[in-house]
This record gives sequence, C-alpha cells and structure tokens, in this order.
Amino acid sequence: MHDKSDVQALVVWPSAPLTNRLVSRALSKLNVPVVTTLPAQRPKKLIQWSTYDVIDHELTLFSGADSVLSSSYIIRKALIRKHYLSRSIRSYTTKRPASILHKAFPKTWEIELTYADELDEFWADDLYDLGEELDSAEGRWYILKPGMADRGMGIRMFNSKDALRDIFEEFEGASDDEDEDEEDGDGSASTAVVTSQLRHFVVQEYLMNPLLVDPSQSLANAGTIASGEGHKFHLRVYCVASGDMKLYMWTDILALFSSAPYSAPAEEDEIADLAKHLTNTSLQTDRGEAGVRLLSELVGSQIQSGLSEDRVLTQDDITKIVDQASAVLAETFVAALASPVHFQALPNAFELFGIDLLVTDDAGTSELGVHLLEVNAEPAIELTGARLTWILEDLFEAIAKECVGPFIGVESARRDGRLRECIHVSVRGPHS
Repeated sequence: MHDKSDVQALVVWPSAPLTNRLVSRALSKLNVPVVTTLPAQRPKKLIQWSTYDVIDHELTLFSGADSVLSSSYIIRKALIRKHYLSRSIRSYTTKRPASILHKAFPKTWEIELTYADELDEFWADDLYDLGEELDSAEGRWYILKPGMADRGMGIRMFNSKDALRDIFEEFEGASDDEDEDEEDGDGSASTAVVTSQLRHFVVQEYLMNPLLVDPSQSLANAGTIASGEGHKFHLRVYCVASGDMKLYMWTDILALFSSAPYSAPAEEDEIADLAKHLTNTSLQTDRGEAGVRLLSELVGSQIQSGLSEDRVLTQDDITKIVDQASAVLAETFVAALASPVHFQALPNAFELFGIDLLVTDDAGTSELGVHLLEVNAEPAIELTGARLTWILEDLFEAIAKECVGPFIGVESARRDGRLRECIHVSVRGPHS
C-alpha cells in the first residue's frame, strides 16, 4: 500500500454505489489508499476519482499535472449536451465533406423555446428545412429530445407540425403541476421531463430501418429457433478519454433492447407505444436485465429486419460493427476537440463516457451501419445488471491501469486488449 503522505484517492459516488465499489476495487489493485473527504494536508499525488460535483476542479486546473489527477474534464458540453453535440458536429462536418459523421449522425435541428406559440417563428427560420420535409414527405418521423435531460426523459415522436405543437402544449400543461409523478405506477419509469429542462431541445430524424433481432435467441441455442420477434436495440459503448488526449473504446459492447417488438411508427401510436421504439434501460427498470446482452452474444441470432428471411448475425458482422463504432467515436471526439470553448482536454484528467449508437440495416444492400445517438457522462452502469457486472469490473481495472497507473509511477506491461485505442491526438496537433 502506498503511504498516505505520497498518494491518496478521493472516491465519492453518493448516488452510484456500484461505481463507488468498482472504483475502490480498481484502486486497491494499485495499492492506492482511498478517502472520502479531501485531506487537510494534501498528499504529493492526489487522485480525484469521484462524481463531477464532488471533484475540486480548481485543484485540477491550477495544480501541476504531476500532483493532481481527476476523473472528469471540467468543460465537455460539446459532447454531453445534445444541442452542443449537434453544433460541434455540424461545425466540424461543414468543413469536412468526407467525414463519416455525415452519415453516422442523424440529421438534427436545435430548438430553444419555452412556449408552444414560439414554434411559428421557428418554422420561418431555424426549422424551415424541417418544416419543408414535414410538408412534403409522408412516412418520415422525427424524435424530440430535451437537450439537458437524460435517461429517456421527455422523448417524444412526431410526423407533422401539429403533432410537434401538441407535444409542447403537453409540456406546458405538465409544467403547471410541479408535483407531477415521474413514475407511471406500474414499476416502469416515465418519459416525463423535469420542467426546468424544457428550454433546449433537439429534433432528429428517426431512423426507420434499425437492425432487429430477438434477444431471447442469444441466451438459447441461436439458430435452432425457427422464428422470433424483432426487437430494436442500441449499443452502449464505454469509452475512456485520457489526458489531452487519447481515446480508448472498451470492446465488450452492450446491446440494450426495447421491451416490445418493433413496428414502424404510426399515427395512432400513443406515448405508451414508445416502448417499441425506446431502448433506454432507465425506462425499463421493471424488466431488470432482461433486455441487456453483450453484442458478441448476438452472433447466430436471426436477423428480423430487411427483406431476406434467412439471414443470421455473423462474427464478421459483429467485427464490422465494432470497427465502425471505433471510427464514429474517434471522429466524434475529434469534432468536439475542434470546439475548444465547449470541450477542453486537460493533461491531468480522464473520463469514462457511455456512448449510445444505433445499428441500421439497409434493406437494399443488407449493409449494417452505425449511427451516433448521444454521449453520456457518468453513465448509469448499474442498469447493466448482475449477470454482466464482470465486464464493468474488468473495465474499471483497465482504466486504473491505463489512466491512474502512470500518474503514480506504476506502468502496466501490457494494456488490456479490450481497451482499444481509437485516437491519440494533441490539442496542438496529432502525435500519430
């Protein structure tokens, strides 16, 4: 064990006991003493591996990079706030016509409003292109997301100007009751949104061709089941940014499934019907880990989307998905770095992010495409479930070795092979 006068780690996660346990466990592998309050006498090397609001960010910013290491960047809105993410990607891709983000990031519009009546001005200005699409194209759907909300709160779908207005009027009505219950009474979380978050929104085109598989096949003898029900899912990819900066992707990727079989959105759908479209595990707490799989566990599952009835998901498909995910993550972080006002990489910081990606299935070519949905700070890892907690234990141990070890003079002989380096850049230019 390191002497406390030399090295200490502040570990405080009051709302995330699993994260607290995993961080403490990972640090114990490096023999680092853990404390729950900042010591009056600071050690020679202080590690702040805690929730964002507990970290002393002035210490991060003004102490030497060899004396304080923190588990969060101070400014990273260009990644974790939906409207800032949209802006950073738009600014980046405007100058780079060959960027993969042109295809990998859904078409997005930003709205900043308080009342539904303000929409009329937006149709003539910021949402003019969206209005043209809504007026001219049938069969297209769009998804509305509050820019500051997370865990599925406030998500709605629409396919007309009137439907979007109805959504904002619904939000206005909800704001009249500050005591609105965020639970729907049956054990499932609601998509209600806290009224203080109703100002910044993004509208994204809804991707109508998600890859569909039956999650029950992955825990049976895949391929022996004659048929199944196609469920939509998204990928939860954990990535670690380190310093200024390297980016690593953890290749044990999760597939998080919707609770109901997928069907294309329809006019008569109610909010309750969002269950077949939304894959957020925070909205399915009553299901436990029933909708959580490893991506690798889907090999051999029958593909329920597309035109062919005899396709199965192969290991080659999984490899291509992982490669695409790595490329999309790399480009997303490079785009954020190009917006230094809203993302500032620091040499003495690292951070774990949860990236949500959607895989689409092109009916014409059967090609699978990976698309960025959002970036989450302090991801809700507890929703992974007990069955797959081992991948989180390995992940946090790998983070400790790669990000914390060098800070305290403990160099790992070999990086965990599942921690895949996506980029190695500097804010001054590329290292490699």
